[in-house]
Amino acid sequence: MLSLELTPLTLLLRFITMPIQSISAHYDGSHIVLDEATELRPDARLIVTVLPDPDPDRADFMRLSEDSLSQAYSDEEVEYSETDIKK
Repeated sequence: MLSLELTPLTLLLRFITMPIQSISAHYDGSHIVLDEATELRPDARLIVTVLPDPDPDRADFMRLSEDSLSQAYSDEEVEYSETDIKK
């Protein structure tokens, strides 16, 4: 008869056979909800990392920076070599 005992070997085999994945999720106020359809075993081990809320000011700043840089540099911009810059 096959033993279902959790020995170091069976734990190692479970770890090896279950690929490590990162899955987006959110907390709905009651439960952690996965944002992607994912097949998990009932005994799958998870690590939950709580991310900080995005800073809206930083997002606005990054968008403004991107717009300013795209206006300052175009795809037709001349490439200067290091010797051109040193002159």
